[in-house]
Amino acid sequence: MENIIPIKGAVKYSITIDPTVWIFDDRRLDLNTYFINGKEEEDQDLAYLKNAGSHWSREIMEGATFPPTLKTERKFDRQGMKTGTFGMEIKHFLKNAELDEQATRVVLELKDGNEQAFSVEEANTLIFKYSQDGKPITDGGPVHVLYADGSNVDNPIKNVAAIRVD
Repeated sequence: MENIIPIKGAVKYSITIDPTVWIFDDRRLDLNTYFINGKEEEDQDLAYLKNAGSHWSREIMEGATFPPTLKTERKFDRQGMKTGTFGMEIKHFLKNAELDEQATRVVLELKDGNEQAFSVEEANTLIFKYSQDGKPITDGGPVHVLYADGSNVDNPIKNVAAIRVD
């Protein structure tokens, strides 16, 4: 239970999040390149059309291939998960919890009793780093909180016990 982080307070749904399963989530960010290359805002509809178009082109050029036969791609992805440093934007979890309209801030409750407060807008830009070199974060974990600009990569917010919405 020490790896579970609850989101509570002024939310429609009090939820718990488990960073140990995020490695399989498509929304994960590769933090080895994220702060170097910068975040690219992309329209989701445009991204869908690009992916559908590339899939269509691939099927025309190579013929239809089903995932179980793409062993090289699966092996590459597994290797990336074993060695990568990953994070996830907090906005996905706040969206699922459905913040009350009156909510003005998101407070990170730390294990030592201290708190870090952010406006809702600021909180939506935060990143939960949950993996370092393919391993879960144990020192000060289960997550480290990073600012979207990467300014605190060397000194992240650690020991998050809960997220409270006020």
